Amino acid sequence: MKDRGIPGRALCWGLAFFCAHICAARAGSFTVNPVRVTLSATQSVAAITLKNVGTEPTVVQLETSSWDQHEGQDVLASTTEVLATPPIVTVPPGASRIIRVGLRRPADPRHELTYRLFLREIPPPEPISQGLRVALLLSIPVFVVPPRMPGPQIQWNAVRTRDGNIRIHARNTGLSHVQLGELQIAVAGGGPTLATRNMAEYLLPDNDREWTVAAKSAPAAGAALIISSQADIGKLQANVTLEDDPRELNPKTPGTAAR
Repeated sequence: MKDRGIPGRALCWGLAFFCAHICAARAGSFTVNPVRVTLSATQSVAAITLKNVGTEPTVVQLETSSWDQHEGQDVLASTTEVLATPPIVTVPPGASRIIRVGLRRPADPRHELTYRLFLREIPPPEPISQGLRVALLLSIPVFVVPPRMPGPQIQWNAVRTRDGNIRIHARNTGLSHVQLGELQIAVAGGGPTLATRNMAEYLLPDNDREWTVAAKSAPAAGAALIISSQADIGKLQANVTLEDDPRELNPKTPGTAAR
């Protein structure tokens, strides 16, 4: 069974802050470099630099999870296929420590494997008079690539919602991930830009994501559109035909969870 505890604690990848009360708070502060790890059959271990940019010692606990997506949501489960060491590290203020991420299973010769590494600050016990310390959580992706990995293949479609907005659906039919950047929708043939959305979201192999964007005077169904995204593999662009929303034509039609 998938462990959904971690996704509930880390709904936003990147820096997540936790505070139990709106009282005076002091936040821990650390950075990591790089912010994405790539492993392979020939490079099964990678090094990450963890730096304490705060003024107090910080204790960080490392956890690894397998990473998948289902109906537009990230799904994580505890795993031993990837190991991060040391599992707990103490970093003095202004100092850096090296942590290592290693693959403990064979790389898949045909498919990319995807994981997440969580770096969770463990705040020290403090008197209540000093206020509440805000613990820091950082999550970075770990990819295990095969020797010859075909790139992602993205299929796009667009529907016009009843309120005049546009819902974009993307499906990755390839064997590797893609990180989609700014999304832009324009009328084909040099027409105006209808909508943009700033984002940096991963789409894993054999998975779907969708986003609803507020459009400026969305055209009627049947209009030719151009969808483009500044992805980590370069600019992606596709020509699509705007469709009527099947969920509104048939309310019983199941849909992909929006995010």
